Amino acid sequence: MNTLSLDLLERLRKHGQEHVFLWWERLNPRQCRELQEQLQALDLDLLSRLYEERDRTIRLPDPGHVAPIPAARLDAGDKQTRGRGEEALQRGEVAALVVAGGQGSRLGFDHAKGMFPIGPVTHKSLFQIHAEKVLALGRRYGKPVPLLIMTSPATHDETEAFFKEHAFFGLPPAEVFFFCQGTMPALDLATGKLLLERPYRLFTSPNGHGGTLTALADSGLLDKMRARGIRQVFYFQVDNPLVSVADPLFLGHHLAVNAEASSKVIPKESPWDKLGNLVLVDGRCSIIEYSDLPEEMARETDESGRLRFWAGSPAIHIFAVDFLKRVTQGSLRIPYHVARKKVPYLDEHGKLVQPTKENALKFEMFIFDVLPLAERWTVAETSRREEFMPLKNAAGPDSPHTTRQAISNLAAEWLTQAGISVPRTPAGDAAVNLEISPLYALDAAELAAKVDRKLRIEGPTYLDRAKGA
Repeated sequence: MNTLSLDLLERLRKHGQEHVFLWWERLNPRQCRELQEQLQALDLDLLSRLYEERDRTIRLPDPGHVAPIPAARLDAGDKQTRGRGEEALQRGEVAALVVAGGQGSRLGFDHAKGMFPIGPVTHKSLFQIHAEKVLALGRRYGKPVPLLIMTSPATHDETEAFFKEHAFFGLPPAEVFFFCQGTMPALDLATGKLLLERPYRLFTSPNGHGGTLTALADSGLLDKMRARGIRQVFYFQVDNPLVSVADPLFLGHHLAVNAEASSKVIPKESPWDKLGNLVLVDGRCSIIEYSDLPEEMARETDESGRLRFWAGSPAIHIFAVDFLKRVTQGSLRIPYHVARKKVPYLDEHGKLVQPTKENALKFEMFIFDVLPLAERWTVAETSRREEFMPLKNAAGPDSPHTTRQAISNLAAEWLTQAGISVPRTPAGDAAVNLEISPLYALDAAELAAKVDRKLRIEGPTYLDRAKGA
């Protein structure tokens, strides 16, 4: 007979959720353990409160309270600012956090998206490109940069296995930390009851990109980093191979004002660009989703014809560790947003129902909810060409084709700055596939100091640490 925790049963009865044990006597011991472990982890008081607040809408700020965000244009020649960031790296005070919980479903790739082969010449995976940047940073500044990898229940085991299979891409295994994004159960829209996808398993889904920060804290990793002297966390997403990880100039800018949170922004290409809009709301740094920005505000331009709300977010941030500690606990903990969705579920007869209309509530946290909590913050402008080409779709925009071209184009820019001629298309794109290993050069200046000026680019070219070309 399967043993049922009476304390757990009483808690569930108190919240009207005892129906989850309908098939208890038919379950095997392993299934019973799985169900009990899921249920023990639930905050039933929180779920009840979220259900009671299901009709509360998050009101957009009055347009009169919203203003364009001021953004700095960083000077690559600013040695003082860059030096400040480099000193933090030399002291070992910086960790890199990559959000890598998603799968490559939209790419037709049935694995963790970070495993997708994207190198234009080498077919390196996204994970390898990012890991090599982190490894190169550690070698350049003489202190390892811990790599924190946020996974999800769907990608965790596969991601860990992938790194082990590839010997952590040269990184010390002790400097790579995997932690799993949290999940939230779905509730029936009409009754607030927990939905089951199996007789022994609740229907759950990832708790949003804001869950990265709470998972970092809940896993104990945030305290572990703090204890070893990490003071800043550089945050980015796995699907963006162009990102300049722990960019010392951006880091120095962040440190110059002792910022709690800093963000990079890129100019939007149109009012309808699918990027979050960084704005000021009552003087605080905030993000309004592209789908929530009123049309008249999205279209508004200044005297020069530039979009007034021009600053799009490529999801590149630096967070002070003490700030993350503050916003992931107590009353300041990141709030949940409620969404109505169609969720398959088991009915009282054990039959799986595929709903034809919204029947459930899902709960997510958003990373941008922490930005207004920062008392000191900075925003710095970058460009798509330099730092943003996400991999999202199988074809068209943000596809493997456009992403590989962007990697080649950035390599072409660096080579051109170093005095190397690169064949171009009439549109100005690199006419051949180009790739520069982060272990060879992390930036244009490092490339210029190393590359053979006699190099001729006539076909696909890969510059790496071993042979230079």
